[in-house]
Amino acid sequence: MNDTTLLLVGHGSRYQGGNTESLEFAQQWRARHPDWRIETCFIEHDEVLLDTGLDRAAADARHVLVLPFILNAAGHVKMEIPAAIAEARARHPRVSFAYGRHLGMGREVLGVLQQRLDGLMRQLDMPDPRTTGVVLLGRGSSDAGANGELAKMARWVFEDNQHDLVDLAFTGIAWPRLETVVQRQARLGMTQILMLPVYLFSGRLTERIQAQVERLRRQYPEIAFALGQRFGFDQGIFDLLDQRVRDAAESAAGLLECDGCKYREAAQAEHLHDHSHTHPNAAH
Repeated sequence: MNDTTLLLVGHGSRYQGGNTESLEFAQQWRARHPDWRIETCFIEHDEVLLDTGLDRAAADARHVLVLPFILNAAGHVKMEIPAAIAEARARHPRVSFAYGRHLGMGREVLGVLQQRLDGLMRQLDMPDPRTTGVVLLGRGSSDAGANGELAKMARWVFEDNQHDLVDLAFTGIAWPRLETVVQRQARLGMTQILMLPVYLFSGRLTERIQAQVERLRRQYPEIAFALGQRFGFDQGIFDLLDQRVRDAAESAAGLLECDGCKYREAAQAEHLHDHSHTHPNAAH
């Protein structure tokens, strides 16, 4: 690893505390692996963006492994980061760039969410799960596949537990929103509702969720609400990122689906063949 730089690419947040938490995560990750060279950058809302991060990672390195520190593979992971890597290769022809997998919505993240769910149940003194609804809260995306990953996670939570209702809601762009889902669960007889934000770090959206929950508590005083917190510093996330590095090292080329070419081809095909329908939220 002495000739390799790991570049951790965060999404970036207008809420500066969110970027600070990402940098703190990187510092803790370095402490776990003092012999690794780990750099950081963000896709937006920071002084160190993709191009600068890639240039810094390439300095005094023969290999750069780009790791999207992102849960869902939406446009940033599928298109923007691969395009930036292609440009970095042209700027640094003597450095090899590999693209690792994003964190994803797999069983590792499910394990983290399950721990959070168990903690919220204890917080409410272990109520009957049949009358305790669960809501997974994502940021929402114009990418249907990214929203579908959260839907898959909600299904897994449902199958691994005894809750009658496990729903998903989105903080922006996609639907339904939290208020609509809570209204439905209240009508269906839930006396407790647990909310699990699927967020790595704090930001404006997590603040918005907290404000929404306070309003819901006033609106539904007969329902006990419990709200989970961001989970970026959970041990499971460190372990998952370690696995992403191992996966890349074991791969012959260390690439993720030809640096996103599969995603780019699909996006181009959609643009060429589907001009008849426009998503109602596309303008958002």
